[in-house]
Amino acid sequence: MTKQPNPIDQHVGTRVRMRRVILGLSQEKLGSALGLTFQQIQKYEKGTNRIGASRLQAISRFLDVPPSYFFEGAPAALGMQPAGFEDAAPRAYVPDLVTTTEGLHLNRAFARITDAKTRKRIVDLVVQIAESEADRNSDPGRELAG
Repeated sequence: MTKQPNPIDQHVGTRVRMRRVILGLSQEKLGSALGLTFQQIQKYEKGTNRIGASRLQAISRFLDVPPSYFFEGAPAALGMQPAGFEDAAPRAYVPDLVTTTEGLHLNRAFARITDAKTRKRIVDLVVQIAESEADRNSDPGRELAG
């Protein structure tokens, strides 16, 4: 029987992968900076191997984020929310989007847009498209009638 990775380890690994990919780094480059092989980075990112505190600190320094970044959006259903965050509103699970090819392309392109008004208009457009799609999915006959 194979041991299943801990969901928190998987979440932390997903966040490592997400940040690494956003920065355009390979597993090999991250591993080299930390004195590890790319295979070890793969195991961390899958949650197969648990990342120790000192290693997580080194990863956070190299990826230029605080260690808490890796726990943001951790599954609340596991009862693993830090004290004081129990009443926080649930957030969409961002890593699911950002770790897809489309999500990464969208994120990189969006980050290159410097004009705040343009960024706001893009967000508004995406919200409108999502709402329109949700409306169509909730009333399939509407599309035929209109």
